[in-house]
Amino acid sequence: MSKFGRLGRVVVAGPSMEPTFRNGDWLLVAWGKQGRIFDSVVIEREDQPGVFLIKRLIRNDEGKYWVEGDNKAHSNDSRRWGSINESEIVGRVIMRVRKAR
Repeated sequence: MSKFGRLGRVVVAGPSMEPTFRNGDWLLVAWGKQGRIFDSVVIEREDQPGVFLIKRLIRNDEGKYWVEGDNKAHSNDSRRWGSINESEIVGRVIMRVRKAR
């Protein structure tokens, strides 16, 4: 992960967001931006500081957010931990750049 002001990039590690994002893809992220329903967002769990995860924002239940990976068979997400706090959403994915294949 690197940050340049309010924009930054992250590199996808793992299969939880396949086929949307693949291992090694670079993502441009707007830091500090809350997503809208169905946006891909970057989360930092309160119980895992410094660990950033990319997930799909599924719903907002009165300030609690439900997030899931697109690859449900290989995603650790709200189906396991329940809803997350708004403060755990730290950015919104605004562009994908596929890795060279």
